[in-house]
Amino acid sequence: MRGWWQDLTDLVLPAECGGCGRPRTVLCPECRAALSGPAPRRVRPDPEPPGLPVVHAAAPYEDEVRATLLAHKERGALTLARPLGTALAGAVRAGLGHLRLPVPEGLPTAWDGRLRGDNGQLRPGGGQARAPLSGTGSLLLVPLPSSRQAVRARGHDPARRIALAAAGELRRTGTQARVLAVLRQRRAVADQAGLNSRQRLDNLAGALEVAAGGARLLAGGGRVVLVDDLMTTGASMTEAARAVRAAVAEIDPYLDIPYLDIDACVAEAGEARGERMTEATTVDTDRTQGARGMAGVSGVDDMICAAVVAAPPDSFEINRN
Repeated sequence: MRGWWQDLTDLVLPAECGGCGRPRTVLCPECRAALSGPAPRRVRPDPEPPGLPVVHAAAPYEDEVRATLLAHKERGALTLARPLGTALAGAVRAGLGHLRLPVPEGLPTAWDGRLRGDNGQLRPGGGQARAPLSGTGSLLLVPLPSSRQAVRARGHDPARRIALAAAGELRRTGTQARVLAVLRQRRAVADQAGLNSRQRLDNLAGALEVAAGGARLLAGGGRVVLVDDLMTTGASMTEAARAVRAAVAEIDPYLDIPYLDIDACVAEAGEARGERMTEATTVDTDRTQGARGMAGVSGVDDMICAAVVAAPPDSFEINRN
């Protein structure tokens, strides 16, 4: 009877911890702490590729964390998706504070409400409002795609599976979130192994696109978080951000205007309605001109951040000072 019960539990429980190999557990307490214990932090590869969105990671890619990711991705330990998703959800929450959504009054309805206070009025001075961590708007998790060959070889899509687990964890804790797997590879790319950061950027340039119909879903969703299990050089994340920016800007051209002149937009909209501008919607000219002169983030950039389960330890170190 004892042997029969052991054989039955072997079918239900994993044979060993994905991180350290301890028997009879999905992920032991020590490995779970390594994965989700520290507070997620912003990470930057060195060199940082131009166009890389703000990225937060849950843990350094080393030791038990590395073993856990490899067990899930390459060895098909699918029960690890849940703890990995919990870690990813923490990185997503950490990154949401960097999403800013500038919207002037009088522009198309797709913008309406993104720059309004709790009373529904346009915030004084235009400015940029941080997106709330939860509320009426749904958070869109967009996983970076694996190639069809990789999915066939592994038998699953690890980034998408972890993203689904992260969305479930976010919903459980009060943040409306869903997975929108709209990124596709538009051409074949070379194996990234052995390529340096510059070569990886060149290899991936123009390799991704948003599937038909996906851009409208992204433009209407409000907040987009690109997600993956691992970031190394940032080349894949940079290309994914480029593809999302291009697709959304094509659907909603207002989202591709860097540092919109709130003053002019409000005045034009008010004149069209025969209204006068109020003091609350006046933007200080010097401040607006100064913002225009900054090396800037466009409206699309304000919608996008990124989160990963792990990144190399040195990408954490670059943010200590």
